Amino acid sequence: MSSSIIALLKKDQLTGKNYVTWKSKLNMILVIADLRVILMEDCPPFPSQNASQSVKDAYDCWTKTNDKARLYILVSMFDILSKKHEIMVTARQIMDSIREMFGQPSIQIKQEAIKYVYNVCMKEDQSVREHVLDMIVNFNIAEMNRVVFDEKSQVSYILKSLSKSFLQFRSNMEMNKI
Repeated sequence: MSSSIIALLKKDQLTGKNYVTWKSKLNMILVIADLRVILMEDCPPFPSQNASQSVKDAYDCWTKTNDKARLYILVSMFDILSKKHEIMVTARQIMDSIREMFGQPSIQIKQEAIKYVYNVCMKEDQSVREHVLDMIVNFNIAEMNRVVFDEKSQVSYILKSLSKSFLQFRSNMEMNKI
């Protein structure tokens, strides 16, 4: 583990009251470290002795990724919470337990993220970068709660949400199917 990531995780450890900011920061770190996928994928079955090398490699990769994500999550909690959750085998189990303790029900989070994606409109004075990042955050929140928007849908929702000043751009995109 990178010492800078550990320092960042230890800086604002989960206390319960700071669940929303803690989860947001942890999700960003898991994305940057390419570990967030572990929260959405199920563990592949333990490979049999005669399993192909690719099956064994996939299991080993998932296990290593899960172990690293578990450590990041456990380091980011106060000792009492960390001790309670260290017996859990998967990072997803830990996050589900924490969500049950401190978070909103996932159905509510899921609905809010989907509603945002469907209904958001870019403000005229808002930068495109800021608007797209807001949409990406909500796509990620939805995905963390097992709602998946494929890339074409994401692009479509982003284009639909742009302000009227981007009408020509949207028309060009539709005409050229870029």
